[in-house]
Amino acid sequence: MAVLNKIRERSIFLIIIIALALFSFVLADVIRNGGFSSGKGENTVATVGGENIDRTEFAKQVDLYSKQLGPNASTMQAVNRVYDAKVREVVLAQQFEKLGIEVSPEQLKATMALQLEGNPTFSDENGTFSEQKLQEYLANIKASSPQAYEQWKNYEDQVALAAKETQYFNMIKAGVGATLLEGKQAYLLENNTVDVEYVKIPWTAVDESEAQVSKDEIKAYIKAHPDKYTVEAGRDLQYVLFEEKASDADVEDMKAEVAAMAENRVESGDTLLGLKNSKNLETFVNANSDVRYDGNYKFKKDLPKDFADELFNLNKGEVYGPYRDGNTLKLSRLEDTKSMPDSAKARHILISYTGLQTATDVERTEEEAKQLADSLASVLRRDRNKFTDFATTYSADKVSGAKGGDLGFFTPGRMVPVFNDYVFQNNEGDLGVVKSQFGFHIIDIQEQTDKEKAVKLATIVREIEASEKTTNDLFAETTKFEIAAKKGDFAELAKSSDLTARPVKGVKALDENIPGVGRQRSIVSWAFNEETNVGDVKRFDVPQGYVVVQVTGENEKGLMNVEDASITATPIIKNNKKAEILKSRIKGNTLAEIAQNQGVQIQTSNALNLKSPTLTGAGNEPEVVGAAFSLKEGATSAPLQGKNGVYVVKVVKRNEATPLDNYKAFSVQESNKRTSGVNTKAYNALKEATEIEDNRSRFY
Repeated sequence: MAVLNKIRERSIFLIIIIALALFSFVLADVIRNGGFSSGKGENTVATVGGENIDRTEFAKQVDLYSKQLGPNASTMQAVNRVYDAKVREVVLAQQFEKLGIEVSPEQLKATMALQLEGNPTFSDENGTFSEQKLQEYLANIKASSPQAYEQWKNYEDQVALAAKETQYFNMIKAGVGATLLEGKQAYLLENNTVDVEYVKIPWTAVDESEAQVSKDEIKAYIKAHPDKYTVEAGRDLQYVLFEEKASDADVEDMKAEVAAMAENRVESGDTLLGLKNSKNLETFVNANSDVRYDGNYKFKKDLPKDFADELFNLNKGEVYGPYRDGNTLKLSRLEDTKSMPDSAKARHILISYTGLQTATDVERTEEEAKQLADSLASVLRRDRNKFTDFATTYSADKVSGAKGGDLGFFTPGRMVPVFNDYVFQNNEGDLGVVKSQFGFHIIDIQEQTDKEKAVKLATIVREIEASEKTTNDLFAETTKFEIAAKKGDFAELAKSSDLTARPVKGVKALDENIPGVGRQRSIVSWAFNEETNVGDVKRFDVPQGYVVVQVTGENEKGLMNVEDASITATPIIKNNKKAEILKSRIKGNTLAEIAQNQGVQIQTSNALNLKSPTLTGAGNEPEVVGAAFSLKEGATSAPLQGKNGVYVVKVVKRNEATPLDNYKAFSVQESNKRTSGVNTKAYNALKEATEIEDNRSRFY
């Protein structure tokens, strides 16, 4: 009984321990996600001025926008576009509410009428916008297509939003114009000029050893200029790329495999013809090649450079290869040779018919289109002068039709196959009709260049790929390195393994590109995960193979570290030091004395103005030119620090601009300059003043 009692006591103790552990786990998760509030952090992509952007709705918009961008765009591109649009919408909506900016139903109707003007769906028999047509359309889609109706409502919302924005920004523009006095000032800035003489002592006059910059000086400069050196939170990484590529043995095995395709082989008692003996080359190539059969004739210049001679001089039916072309192995058989022009000039008339993807507002059938094309061709064979009028009247190709059907000169392979074959396999002056996926083409071959030999090759193409053994060996090598890197020095391990550890500095939370491996959002997300620490190592699959990544540094939002800031701060601090040294060395009361003392020449720059503060022979020097305008005629400045050195300037002559009777033109000019881009500037200012919590990196 005593033993049982002890077990019971310890069981109760263990239950308490487990309960406390579970509570700690739950509490930590609650704290991590922003408290006990109904999962706000888990469902909020961003908070803009106290207004939450819901994750679910945001995801729907990202999905929709991704489809619009197409397959080449990344998810993060869509995320960022939608985020920017949503933040803008919220920031401006808050301003509209404060100012009471609204769009009345009448304003909305008027705006939409302007946008829909000319659209046949919403126009009456006179081509004028019809409110009745619009209402009929809306009633129809509301009953038949809820999705289309929803899209229309979204469109209405966007139109209303655009109208509000127009009102808001017009109010701002009204307050940023320019007065006549400001117009006068703009005129004087441009037309008041000075003629000067100056000496320039360049930075190179001071030895680099005299202007060394310490880390403490860089640190002090950073603190004094926080606007220049405030950075987002970032991570420093290093990685090793294990590239998946075929070994020499893999290439040799593939060569043997491709070479075997040239000869006949026996399978299950049947003889299968190889490339040398195949009767249907197109079918054979398409069945055995990674690239489909290309039946075009090619000139020597169009063949692979390293093998052009061999391929061009094959006998009909002869096979060449395998040969390596880039990352492929090829086996080619000469199918045919012919003499053909390397370019031709032609014109065409395209007759389309209903059912074609490219055909719009066409009611004729395919048979009717064929009859029309044949009829027009018959007329044109008797009288080519009618081609231009026919092309203008009948051609569905409006671009060439506007030019009388003219397509200019083009080379073989530029047009669809049937069009190409007709032009290059017939003679100059021929006129005929061919059918393509676009309709019926009436083709007139106007000119052909001198004919040259061309070859038609049936080519099997195989991409060179790593074998299963090579892939497995690479995975084993990668895994071995990953395990070792977690325990040892990443960079040293890479070096000892004859691998390259590539550093990546300052990766941001919303970045997706890793230099050298491309879009790798998963790597960035892992680096910024709360559970990932400096020194952690992880393997990732990439299109090239694998990468093993280590987090080497963690930089919180705030001032840039000294090492990174030194790239831009050091030259500035160094030039400031040089300026003080040069100023202390300048001796003399006149330019001539200073020039002689410093071993430099006196230079001249005339008609300087404040609008374009450029010194002849020295470049853009706004501070130096500005100082010159503060001097009286005949006065000499104290030493001035510029962009490219230290200057001493003497004003030879001041040229006052001729007064004008009226400065309205300059006032208008200045007003236009100020209002240009005001929308963007105003929005950026509003955004900067709005408290925004960005949680995108949690979800994407």
